[in-house]
Amino acid sequence: MVSGRAANRKGTHIMRIIRAKDYADMSRKAANIISAQVILFPKSVLGLATGSTPVGVYRVLTDWYEKGDIDFSKVRTVNLDEYCGISPDHEQSYRYFMNQNFFNHVNIDKANTYVPDGLAADYEQECIRYENLITGLGGTDLQLLGLGHDGHIGFNEPGKSFIPLTHKAVLSRRTIEANARFFGDASKVPQYAVTMGIRTIMKAPRIVMVVSGEDKAGILWQTVNGPITPDVPASVIQLHTDAVVVADEAALKLFPSAD
Repeated sequence: MVSGRAANRKGTHIMRIIRAKDYADMSRKAANIISAQVILFPKSVLGLATGSTPVGVYRVLTDWYEKGDIDFSKVRTVNLDEYCGISPDHEQSYRYFMNQNFFNHVNIDKANTYVPDGLAADYEQECIRYENLITGLGGTDLQLLGLGHDGHIGFNEPGKSFIPLTHKAVLSRRTIEANARFFGDASKVPQYAVTMGIRTIMKAPRIVMVVSGEDKAGILWQTVNGPITPDVPASVIQLHTDAVVVADEAALKLFPSAD
């Protein structure tokens, strides 16, 4: 159920907020939006995200595939980002993450799944290649996003401006510290990543952002109700014409409940 709608300051765009009971419910509700996209448009291009929050979404989609409810054979995917300097088979690479959490378990053709090359010899050229690849696919039809504690989406970190296209990003200290648990030590976390830019993300006709946990409550409030600023990169989705936030009760603790 849609629990609320938030208008930006100009009142020209509406962001839907879908309230979920808990993480499992959030995962089901987000997966339902994605599955509807694929069922209605089997050749969809899905923009995908990594991180702990989307894992549940991929598990639900896998369950529905195993039950015969959804077919991924014609779907193409592009991931938001990849660390620089690690190989696709590194257990912390985002290619590895996607294979382990989704691609290995459904009937998608891996030749139609795209992740930036973390071992590119020339990252400037890799960014151009990846941007052109997305353009060549016709862009994404639906973009799945998580939300960083500092408001980053993909690896678009807080800064002085929104970077529009795919680029090599310098990871913030906060992001490195947040990801240290996956690498065992902050010193082992890559300092750079290739990421889709803000304009590339915003070109998707539909955006679905998944948010879970009380620790995200403050930044979610800023994302939806605060000023649109590169200090909170995710705030730019206030300008999108079809953005859906699917969040659990803990993440929505600062939002009024539906009447």
